[in-house]
Amino acid sequence: MDTEHILKLLPYEPPFLFVDGLSRISEEGVTGNYTFKETEYFYKGHFRNQPVTPGVILTECMAQIGVVCLGIYLLKDEITENFKPEIALTSSAVDFYLPVFPGETVTVISEKVVFRFHKLKCNVKLFNQKEELVCRGTISGMLKPKGND
Repeated sequence: MDTEHILKLLPYEPPFLFVDGLSRISEEGVTGNYTFKETEYFYKGHFRNQPVTPGVILTECMAQIGVVCLGIYLLKDEITENFKPEIALTSSAVDFYLPVFPGETVTVISEKVVFRFHKLKCNVKLFNQKEELVCRGTISGMLKPKGND
């Protein structure tokens, strides 16, 4: 399964899609990126006159690339023409070290810890354009095929 097909299967769309592309994907992990546009809805008021990407949005970006994209790849043998994934975040623990500002491109690197009974647990890191570690943590989610008739 190629990366363009994975991106088409994502159940998100703007303004809540935080994946621009994937540069690597395998049974063991995924690397992808996203550029936070200066016009993103969440910058208005966070923080006044000094916008910073909210931690919950960084976590969502990490989950979309690091868990959902990887999960779709891991489900490739179960995907049919009518494939629609059912997705639920089950847990996240993320430590934050640096801010991400409007216009910055981030890179997410995820390593699979375990994938069993449709539950995927990953160690995920997010880096800024300077390749500095912005945040890291463990994110888990449930991914099941829906509509596989």
